[in-house]
Amino acid sequence: MSAEKFISDNGAGVHDRVRIETESMVYEGLILPKHNFSEENIIILKLDNGYNIGVSTEGAKLSILSKAKVIESMVETKKKNKGLQNITILGTGGTIASFVDYKTGAVSPAITAEQLVNSVKALDEIANINAEPLFSLASEDMKPKHWEDMAVKVKEIHDKNNHGIVIGHGTDTMAYSAAALAFQLPEISNPVVFTGAQRSPDRPSSDAHLNLVGAAKTAMSDLGEICIAMHETTDDQNVAIWRGNRTRKAHSSMRNAFASPNEGPIGIVNDKIEWKRKYKSTSEKTTIKAGFDDNIGMVWSHPGLSVQDWENIVNGKNGVVIAGTGLGHINSELLDVIGKTTKNVPVTMSSQCLSGSTNLNVYRNGRKLLEKGVVETYDMLPETALVKMMWLSKHHPNKINEMMRKNLVGEISNSRKLD
Repeated sequence: MSAEKFISDNGAGVHDRVRIETESMVYEGLILPKHNFSEENIIILKLDNGYNIGVSTEGAKLSILSKAKVIESMVETKKKNKGLQNITILGTGGTIASFVDYKTGAVSPAITAEQLVNSVKALDEIANINAEPLFSLASEDMKPKHWEDMAVKVKEIHDKNNHGIVIGHGTDTMAYSAAALAFQLPEISNPVVFTGAQRSPDRPSSDAHLNLVGAAKTAMSDLGEICIAMHETTDDQNVAIWRGNRTRKAHSSMRNAFASPNEGPIGIVNDKIEWKRKYKSTSEKTTIKAGFDDNIGMVWSHPGLSVQDWENIVNGKNGVVIAGTGLGHINSELLDVIGKTTKNVPVTMSSQCLSGSTNLNVYRNGRKLLEKGVVETYDMLPETALVKMMWLSKHHPNKINEMMRKNLVGEISNSRKLD
């Protein structure tokens, strides 16, 4: 018998709490919508421990424990607590604002910023939350125009409300967005904290709730730098605060996915924030210089990269960022064509390595790159270098080479790290 008929014949429906007895087991939980790839006779049940299972209708008996409640709205009207600080949570999409679609089995954008906030009851004890939607995008769909819109919105909130901001964002390109806001907002009057989730909020293993709480606490500090707040480890103990323009996503799926090469976290959030490194404090006013030139090319150095490959990528671009191997290397057959490119547009060199710095003075080909006009960016991450050149090309097009070498907002450390 099909699952739909079995459920209907027993007077049950989706989201009812039921008991299903089979020949060998008894299960209790909520009936969920079916996967498209589930067998016809399989009921999807969410158990009390939060995990989902499939139960065959063959030989099964179903009894209703309670009918599903009709929820008109997931958004609650909450009174402000005068004893708590105010913060705004901006929703831009990503896994943190998604849930598992049981028709397809995929994670899909679904919930609003308000619904997400209302699902994390611990936030009520921390701050008065104002939740606002900005976008509803998978982070791979973010574009430089979205970075500009985020910066403008942050400036507006800081000027109007004078309180901290948490930005819910997909993790895949969060580091790009955080770096983008760091250059656009060199001075901030209140914290700006990016956070997200590796697993959707409806999963028992979700990291969304702890990340949101940690980000909210960070948003009420005096941190005057754009930062990222995500799980420190795989357990649900602490949230690490990472400098936004020195952080990259280092793991595709683990909850402690982020890392800051050569530096480590600025602080660790538990009940309170334990600061680990010096940081810039908030300023009197948020300053903004928004916008990007998105016509910048990025070349990832690899064996077999040809002159034709280079030309296909960089022709017509207003600048080029090379992610080189090791200390900043690229195929020596490309030296001449790189030299031709540097006569027309800026070309910089960063390193693909997870730690360390570029140093084009060590090997012969590195020195030749310097002679050709390539600018090394030391321990600046390739992602950050790309965003920085996009920003410089928009606002300082005649000073790109000079300013790519300089530490503007903490994107370059004070010394090389070669050991």
